[in-house]
Amino acid sequence: MSILVTGGAGFIGANFVLDWLAQRDEPVINLDKLTYAGNLENLAGVQGDARHIFVRGDIGDTRLVGRLLNEHRPRAVINFAAESHVDRSIHGPSEFIQTNIVGTFYLLESVRAYWGALEGEAKERFRFLHVSTDEVYGSLTKDAPAFSETSRYEPNSPYSASKAAGDHLVRAYHHTYGLPVLTTNCSNNYGPYHFPEKLIPLCILNALTGKALPIYGDGLQVRDWLYVKDHCSAIRLVLDGGRVGETYNIGGWNEKTNLDVVQTLCDILDELRPLNPASGEGQVGSGKDSSSLPASQLPLSTAHSPLTTYRSLITFVQDRPGHDRRYAIDASKLERELGWKPQETFETGLRKTVVWYLANQSWVANVTSGGYRRWVERQYGE
Repeated sequence: MSILVTGGAGFIGANFVLDWLAQRDEPVINLDKLTYAGNLENLAGVQGDARHIFVRGDIGDTRLVGRLLNEHRPRAVINFAAESHVDRSIHGPSEFIQTNIVGTFYLLESVRAYWGALEGEAKERFRFLHVSTDEVYGSLTKDAPAFSETSRYEPNSPYSASKAAGDHLVRAYHHTYGLPVLTTNCSNNYGPYHFPEKLIPLCILNALTGKALPIYGDGLQVRDWLYVKDHCSAIRLVLDGGRVGETYNIGGWNEKTNLDVVQTLCDILDELRPLNPASGEGQVGSGKDSSSLPASQLPLSTAHSPLTTYRSLITFVQDRPGHDRRYAIDASKLERELGWKPQETFETGLRKTVVWYLANQSWVANVTSGGYRRWVERQYGE
């Protein structure tokens, strides 16, 4: 038996593959296109492991996907493959439409053909698990109840709209063709191997290099934060015991404002990597009000006043268009049916994340320099 994981070199997918192979002997066929956020360095821990078969390719390549399915005969497909950064979707939505809608459609077609040819127990046991986001539900007011699995879809960005469309396709393939699907909608993930464009890894990287920590608007946007390894454990449970055709929300029960997140991160860095004003480190400022600087000028250099805390680097920038005010996930269905609860609090998970980035500066350097992309081009061609 084996499973096929799509997008398994990205942040969540790679953590899932690493955790899966650390706990189970079942092989993983890992299909990833290796776009900018797909990084084989994330999978260095399973290099040489015969249970991990990596294939570079697109979920929309029906010939390739069909060949992998027929050759390896997986009992399940777990679809992590997605374009996932809201800011990027605002500036260039076409890639999100192509991957998250068109790609999902072609993947479903390939899986439907494979599943349709299975017989007996193999057909009965097969599952297609689609990993999605809480952003498909839209935005909540301050006192509104958290999103449940029956909340109405109201996506507000090209990213969330493309994921919502993919979710609807998955649902339609179950109701129309009988494909045994499962869907999970998760809250904001954080943890090891997170590409440094999202809030937490970006602020860790900027803080360590003395750059400003940019926060959109007033910083009071609320998100529910989920440690990535807790997310992976929930997906394994849903795959093993979830009811076919059902959706399961996965959340960390950790609602925090963006400002709270960055301030907590700064406090952890103050403890683990304190600034040293006497040596001249952490000197910032330019004689200007940094809150008025455009994003292109956010990195700040030497200055008139030494830093004693990373909180001094916090800089408020112009809010992004259509910024959702609050997301919150009600994960009680998952707890009720499958007994899942997150193991990490936000504070323990964030500390583990900061420790990982401090201990893996070579990974950070290679990602930010683009060195990993040059390796991929040498290894696989353009």
